Amino acid sequence: MQFEDSRMYRVKAVAEALDVSVATIYRAIESGKLDALKIGTGKGTIRITGTAANVYVNACAEAAYQAYVVEGAPVVEADVVAGEVA
Repeated sequence: MQFEDSRMYRVKAVAEALDVSVATIYRAIESGKLDALKIGTGKGTIRITGTAANVYVNACAEAAYQAYVVEGAPVVEADVVAGEVA
């Protein structure tokens, strides 16, 4: 999955593209794993650049590779039952 580097995305659009919940994206932003911009005053609005989204996706892919391929972590039972690969 690739995001256009020059575009800015809403949290919901990033969540839908990655097939995760909006809460997951907000947690990634709050933890500093995903860079985002707050636009406006008060509550404002959050936007994620395509570059930041791509960096986040690549970091997640690398973490999964390290955990499952390099370190040999077991696949979670639910993933095996559902026929998915982590």
